Amino acid sequence: MTHYTIVFDGGSRGNPGVGYGSYALRRNRDGKLRKRRLRFGEQVTSNEAEYQALIEALEDLIGTIRKAGRSPKDFSVEIKGDSRLIMHQIEGSWKTKSLNLMPLRDKVEELLAELGPFELTWQPRRESVKLLGH
Repeated sequence: MTHYTIVFDGGSRGNPGVGYGSYALRRNRDGKLRKRRLRFGEQVTSNEAEYQALIEALEDLIGTIRKAGRSPKDFSVEIKGDSRLIMHQIEGSWKTKSLNLMPLRDKVEELLAELGPFELTWQPRRESVKLLGH
């Protein structure tokens, strides 16, 4: 079992359009859950919003661990999302062809390198909606 679980989702009203996202961060030992809703601006694609939501979640997790005086390398995380594109690009099984997504993917990889072991788990959209509400 991992120390933390992140569930993330993002989208846009129009594509590109007004970007939004959210994430849930759960500490697995006691089930403590924190949810955040996010807005990303007006010319954001749904894939950019997905990445940005995950980046915000990872930065929150790393910041929380550091604030407690601990090393993020000592903690593992399971990342759950309903975007096959994002999950496959992060794991490296799909190429990132979009120039807009490359720096976002690189940022996720940089943040993941600060943490201990991680797992990527695709989940059906209904599971993300059930937890995050969109």
